[in-house]
Amino acid sequence: MIALVHYKLAKGGVELREVPRPLDLAKDEVLLASRGVGVCGSDLHQWHNTQSWNVNVPVILGHEFCGVVAECGQDVREFKAGDRVACETAARICGRCVYCRSGEYNLCPQRLGFGYGVDGAMAEYVKVPARCLHHLPASVSFVKAALTEPCCVAFNATCTKTQIRPGDNVLVLGPGTIGLLCLVFAKLAGAATLGITGLPQDRQRLELARSLGATYVLTETTNESLQTIRSTGDGLGMDVVIDATGYSAALQFALAAVRPGGQITKVGWGAEPLQFSLDPIVQKAARIQGSFSHNYPIWERVIGLVASGLFDPTPLIGRVEPLENWKVCFEEMSSGQVVKDILRPAPEGS
Repeated sequence: MIALVHYKLAKGGVELREVPRPLDLAKDEVLLASRGVGVCGSDLHQWHNTQSWNVNVPVILGHEFCGVVAECGQDVREFKAGDRVACETAARICGRCVYCRSGEYNLCPQRLGFGYGVDGAMAEYVKVPARCLHHLPASVSFVKAALTEPCCVAFNATCTKTQIRPGDNVLVLGPGTIGLLCLVFAKLAGAATLGITGLPQDRQRLELARSLGATYVLTETTNESLQTIRSTGDGLGMDVVIDATGYSAALQFALAAVRPGGQITKVGWGAEPLQFSLDPIVQKAARIQGSFSHNYPIWERVIGLVASGLFDPTPLIGRVEPLENWKVCFEEMSSGQVVKDILRPAPEGS
């Protein structure tokens, strides 16, 4: 089968390769025919060799995916061949630690994810543990289902790790996939005022943010921008700031924008060291909360929201392409022309 492989730790070390179809299913595994895979910012980082995590090369990319069950291991009972499913990202966990036993396996110290730790879904077939799978309602297309994973990341950050009360003023830093999804979930959670920041080159993404419910957009994080932020509400700052950027320096702006007693949730990765004081978080008695990945209840909630029509992630999609056209999708997303592209390793019905 053809797969998109990250084959070496070097810039551009990604290419299409002929690889063997996965064989020898374990008792608790499922062979999944991949029908939709979202291109993530982490895939772009691995393509550019700018990732801040260990990658087990060679490895097949792709961790935002859905598909059709092709074959089941002998102990799998809850799924059968032909089932439409979406798949979580925690490909390997220990199953024994306190996090695994309490349902927070996303925090398992031995966790490995698809696309960097084990082979992912940018291939015709991928082997997955049955515990990672969720049934898809008929109303949820494979294109929508391919966005389930980033939706779950944003839901966890915005609706689980963050306390947003009706009427709160919320600021999102960064108009990437996660930032835009956090904006939508903050609106669903009852936020009164929704701001979002980006860069001048993010103009298209910021216009999309407006259509998704942003009250105002900012293309600079300056003192003038802070005045705009403080002109909302009582002038003391934002109740909640969600940092969905890939830059450590964004946290400094978050510290300035949050109100006393407010909350900052950091969901964006930033490899650079901090070059500023954290004293404002002490002075304001504010809270910084990290958010990473997701777990089973979050997936069920998000799939339910999409199926009900209360939440539609498709406005974020730029194009849907066969796997062979991966490079144009990677280039478009890297340049910021689109928010999210979807690859289809095999067409539906094949």
